[in-house]
Amino acid sequence: MSGNTFGKLFKITTFGESHGTALGGVIDGVPAGIEIDQTKIQAALDRRRPGQSAGGQFNASVTARKEADKIEILSGIFEGKSEGTSIGFMIRNESQHSKDYSNLAATFRPGHADLSYFLKYGFRDYRGGGRSSGRETAARVAAGEVARQVLEHFLPEIKITAYTQRAAGISITKTDFSQIEQNPLRAPDNDAAAKMNEKIEELRKNGDSAGGIIACRVTGVPAGLGECVFDKLDALLAHGVLSIGAVKGIEFGAGFEACDLTGSQNNDQMRASEDGKKVNFLTDNAGGILGGISSGSDIFFRVAVKPVPSIFKEQKTVSLSSEGKFSDTDLKIEGRHDVCLCPRIVPVIEAMTAVTLCDLFLQDKAVRP
Repeated sequence: MSGNTFGKLFKITTFGESHGTALGGVIDGVPAGIEIDQTKIQAALDRRRPGQSAGGQFNASVTARKEADKIEILSGIFEGKSEGTSIGFMIRNESQHSKDYSNLAATFRPGHADLSYFLKYGFRDYRGGGRSSGRETAARVAAGEVARQVLEHFLPEIKITAYTQRAAGISITKTDFSQIEQNPLRAPDNDAAAKMNEKIEELRKNGDSAGGIIACRVTGVPAGLGECVFDKLDALLAHGVLSIGAVKGIEFGAGFEACDLTGSQNNDQMRASEDGKKVNFLTDNAGGILGGISSGSDIFFRVAVKPVPSIFKEQKTVSLSSEGKFSDTDLKIEGRHDVCLCPRIVPVIEAMTAVTLCDLFLQDKAVRP
């Protein structure tokens, strides 16, 4: 199976399955001598791990599966600093209930990768989806925190903030970043988050699930990140974010709304700063990216997250006989599953953003002083 590696200079390779012994990864390209704080890597993993809720509040969105997600650094860091060699790490699985998936050995869950994996490989790990499971994102979050610390070393002003903008059909009405970690949805609006949580709990009781929209804003980005033609900044961010299993769409700046604007409305007009050393944009419809290269404005994008496909309602699907023939059947999924992925996918989107920006920053250093 190819497709497990992302990046050029800052490169991550992940491994592991949802119900295997462990997940993990290898990070290449970290310059030597950079302080890497393992407690911050663990803190990032704690934000993503299952069973979490802000401040001990009830979180209707998340699975009951409990995992410590304790990281084990295997190589590449000595006395708290990067050695310039490959950083290897592992996160052990400790709470697998593989028996919950025994009825899926020959039956394919609607909305999951079960059927496409089988049609591609002729064989699959049906325990929680194997490699296609959202649990794979734990390795991304660990690698993303390393990328963030590398960026912080060179660009201390950079800040990546993702948050739930909409979930279960309910949107935020304000954006207060101080409230993101105060509610179960990781929304910058505690009042809207309470309504989202209430709706998601209603869906959970009915055996259903919800989707939503995650927004991400990156401040302190220098101009010049991104390469021409095929490796544009927005193209690579889209690659990284769309590689997250539940993500079905991405838009930058005004996004699809730009289709209904005129050129005079959509163009981000410019003015020089008072000292003439900087260009200021009057709007940010481009999302901080022009021609695939960062303009110096905030990078802003939004991501569509699909409803969790594992629902506790009977669904129509197919099963495979021992003779290799498909037949119609009905399926009711069992086990422990998220109801809305938004709060747990927030740190994953931040991680893939950090990995992409770190890779492009190192590429930029290679072509200009």
